[in-house]
Amino acid sequence: MAIETSPLTRKLSAFVKLSVSELGVLERLHERRKSFSAGRDLVHQGQSEQAAYILAAGWVVSYKIQPDGSRQIVDFQVPGDFLGLRSVLLHTSDHGIEPIVEIEAAEVLVSDLLQAFAETPRLATAILWAVSRDEAMVVEHLVGLGRRDADARVAHLLLELGVRLSLVGMGSKAGYACPLTQYHLADALGLSAIHVNRVLRKLREGGLVTFREGLVTIDDYEGLVALAEFDPAYLDHARPLLP
Repeated sequence: MAIETSPLTRKLSAFVKLSVSELGVLERLHERRKSFSAGRDLVHQGQSEQAAYILAAGWVVSYKIQPDGSRQIVDFQVPGDFLGLRSVLLHTSDHGIEPIVEIEAAEVLVSDLLQAFAETPRLATAILWAVSRDEAMVVEHLVGLGRRDADARVAHLLLELGVRLSLVGMGSKAGYACPLTQYHLADALGLSAIHVNRVLRKLREGGLVTFREGLVTIDDYEGLVALAEFDPAYLDHARPLLP
């Protein structure tokens, strides 16, 4: 895949028009691209001395294991996202990262990042924007767990994923491919898998959205937005701050 059409380039281009030299630095960051199998942690909770990654293809889940052994999914990562960047800068990972499907990701060392930031300050600012946006999503997820009912939680997450995927050319208001299971949704939304199943059936029968066989089909976008009270402002898309 040409760097101009890579998911990360598409994502950062919503913030700033990248120059030829900045694209060259991005291409260099993608040089150590590898495949990783589903179900095998890319980063373990508590791990130190690890690299960060740029997710180029596939889906990843970030999660924390609780003392009782239960799992709380913190977020889902899609192509164009950084994996483990905060943990690299803080030296120890406070969460695990697991591929949901086979993925392709580019390994990025701290030295790679520091050199890239020194060479291209605008690119560094764009990456900071992307990471800050990802942190804003985690805050929104906390609000969802504490304040939204089950129907709104599921609807909000499906809408958010659609907006994120549309930014990298992999989704639209009509829908998107999605490898998540009801168990993934349950672990992320603080619900049981049975409850998630009931909510999805209710949303489908209400003519709002259908999630079946790895495909999310949004049948009534405005209706789903109204149910979730979804305001995408926290995703901060396409508001360029740099010339």
